[in-house]
Amino acid sequence: MELYNLKHPSQVVSFTQALKQGLGKDRGLFFPTSIPVLDDVDSLLALPFVARCQKILGAWLASELGQDTVDRLVEKAFNFELSLAKVDDNRHCLELFHGPTLAFKDFGARFMAQCLNELAADDKINILTATSGDTGAAVADAFFGLDKIKVVVLYPKGKISLLQEKMFTTLGDNIHTVAVESDFDACQALVKRAFEDSDIRDGLHLNSANSINISRLLAQICYYFEAVAQFKRQHDQDPVISVPSGNFGNLTAGLFAQAMGLPVKRFIAATNSNDTVPRYLEKGDWLPNATVGTMSNAMDVAEPSNWPRVEAIIEKMNWSLADISGVALSEADTSTALKQLNDAGYLSEPHAAIAAQALNMTMTPGEKGIFLGTAHPAKFKDVVDRELGMNLPLPPELAAVADKAILSVTLDNSFAELKAHLFKVL
Repeated sequence: MELYNLKHPSQVVSFTQALKQGLGKDRGLFFPTSIPVLDDVDSLLALPFVARCQKILGAWLASELGQDTVDRLVEKAFNFELSLAKVDDNRHCLELFHGPTLAFKDFGARFMAQCLNELAADDKINILTATSGDTGAAVADAFFGLDKIKVVVLYPKGKISLLQEKMFTTLGDNIHTVAVESDFDACQALVKRAFEDSDIRDGLHLNSANSINISRLLAQICYYFEAVAQFKRQHDQDPVISVPSGNFGNLTAGLFAQAMGLPVKRFIAATNSNDTVPRYLEKGDWLPNATVGTMSNAMDVAEPSNWPRVEAIIEKMNWSLADISGVALSEADTSTALKQLNDAGYLSEPHAAIAAQALNMTMTPGEKGIFLGTAHPAKFKDVVDRELGMNLPLPPELAAVADKAILSVTLDNSFAELKAHLFKVL
């Protein structure tokens, strides 16, 4: 597999190089030189999940890694279920929260961890990543206890739910967590600046584990195929898919799946009040506002770093950005959407509620759709309890960390402070 740097197309790397490096020159994202198109998608959709994932990822990676290696990586990474739950006659939720940290990020983080463990076993690896909530837990769980890999996770202090925070800040060992006195965009900017600093990047053998790493995006392609496979068993039509969107890695993976041949009628990019992309799709001007804190905090991203990949896919496939619907919901609309789902008999959380409402707002008569359930409702217990007037019980994964002490250090939004901290702990 060959990938090139979107900012510097002359920089071409293999998958293994992109996996280890994370970002290219000048923080450029790596993008595949070609997108494999799958033969006989109908037969592929009939396969069991793991077997199908092995074929999907083999189409990308077997030429470099060998199919046997791909099969082994997939089998180790994807060892939990996912289900398509019917909400009403026209909408289904793809529940992506049945993994160890109860969020969709488990798919990408676990596959990346298996890849690094296999392909960089003799290298010293230090991972620096930023999270707006669920990435931190998924990455920490996936890499916890691996001898040759250390992880530093930055997150915006006070801007993620307490239970989200405790899932990755209570581990210790090779997992180091930093609460930054700012928002997620500032955390992301610190990570990107660290990759520009040769002392840190080269001296600490730095890598990134958020959705800028191509290994995570490839893994996420797989669950779109599973969504459509389950949908097609019930409906003889192609679904509209609504994606709750923050950093836009999820939508990028969905578009890769469609480019590979997955039958999807269209995608909806659903956001909260941080509506840079819906405004851009409507008016054509890229004008990020300051990040706004919302109850759907994992989507509190004003400058999504994966958007250049979205546009690169559109260009490569000769599609139009007009084919993507952009929907932004206010806090009041999010609250209403969450209550409407509950009234329909489906308990959810604010991110999925936004995607569900976006389906309602944009589906035309005769269309049916899927929205992505990216996290277990209990990860947002404070919001769900407040908005729905309940006391949501904790699943075992969250109950186990609820009373544990947070081990994070707190830093100002200062690159100098971060640099000194990295050299101290890595």
